[in-house]
Amino acid sequence: MIETKPKKDRFLLVGVHNADPESMERSLKELAQLVDTAGGLCAGTVTQSLDHPHPATYIGSGKLSELRDLLYETGADGIVCDDELSPAQMENLEAQLNTAVLDRTMIILDIFAARAKSSEGKIQVELAQLRYRAIRLAGMRRSLSRLGGGIGTRGPGEKKLEIDRRLVHQRIGQLKTELEEVKRHRELTRKQRIRNHVFVAAIVGYTNAGKSTLLNSLTGAGVFAENRLFATLDPTSRMLELGLGLSIMLTDTVGFINKLPHQLIDAFRSTLEEAKYSDLILHVVDASNPYRDSQMDTVYKTLRELGIGGKPVITLMNKQDLVYADDLFFRDPNADQTLGISACTGQGLDALKAILSVSARKGKTAVQKLIPYRAASILGQIRSQGQITREEYRDDGILISAFIPASLASGLDDFPDIGSADIQKGEL
Repeated sequence: MIETKPKKDRFLLVGVHNADPESMERSLKELAQLVDTAGGLCAGTVTQSLDHPHPATYIGSGKLSELRDLLYETGADGIVCDDELSPAQMENLEAQLNTAVLDRTMIILDIFAARAKSSEGKIQVELAQLRYRAIRLAGMRRSLSRLGGGIGTRGPGEKKLEIDRRLVHQRIGQLKTELEEVKRHRELTRKQRIRNHVFVAAIVGYTNAGKSTLLNSLTGAGVFAENRLFATLDPTSRMLELGLGLSIMLTDTVGFINKLPHQLIDAFRSTLEEAKYSDLILHVVDASNPYRDSQMDTVYKTLRELGIGGKPVITLMNKQDLVYADDLFFRDPNADQTLGISACTGQGLDALKAILSVSARKGKTAVQKLIPYRAASILGQIRSQGQITREEYRDDGILISAFIPASLASGLDDFPDIGSADIQKGEL
């Protein structure tokens, strides 16, 4: 038989740690998952204890020799370093090992490029890739000069390196302009939500914590979900009906990860800032992951980098169906509330909806009014800015019970209040 399946590239994973081997082991396991998501295989690992990576070759000369031998023994196609390499480190490693050299940032960017589906996501990923490559244009010394045509243009002309840099920066400028247009559109949409007093809950969390599965379970969004890192990149917003006329908007965001490249944070800032303008943050945590504490710290660190703070946080300890019975449930000290759920089985989702209902009604005034038919047009405003929990058409007008913003409630002062006793009697 002839094997027609495409061959997967095999890589050796290389990491440097400073007296914290457990952290290094955790990081390399995650790097192996990233390589797997990108379509590669892990052929082995090489680690070295250093205060900081070697400025020229990332690892020391002794480990470099060991790595060269291991490449020969395993037949690996290249290496992946667990940190972002400088242009000099990458060039030196390629020269001394004579193999493909990648770093963590390149792997993440490659995954993002493969997974981005929306036009906005593709713009953001391309911008991040170009920013990364702009300072890594190498191998240009072998390129020829370009001669100009005409008087005064003869001579060495532009080096190919200069041409490439100019083209890259031109493209970066174009993408920035396109991204600004997307940002303006987002701001208009956001202002419209604010005018309509739409309650927004942003779903954040470490990659593969179950954010997309949660959105699907709550709203039936049909977002692609897979047990892999960065399975979905494009943000999705869906309305969640909570009953009694109450609805909120849930917005899924890009998953966070340790050592998330700053190019991606900058490029995806407009998307990630959806959490900044939300009313509530739902922090989804993979409760079955042994490194959940570290992942939670990474999420909060990234939120601080984005200037997102001072918002109520509900931490959802997801995947309770995978947690061992003797694994004690714990609270997130940084959250206002902690709830155990399973987005896959539905465990705890009813309790979550109840919490969201209470949160969405905070800051709103409960009113019971009799609206005369001549003023029935105001019901549209009440529906768009608040939630009507009861609506009854009577001979003398429309009786409503609703939760509405205080600003709107003051505009209903001319209409008679209806007490619960009057409602039951059907009298004014």
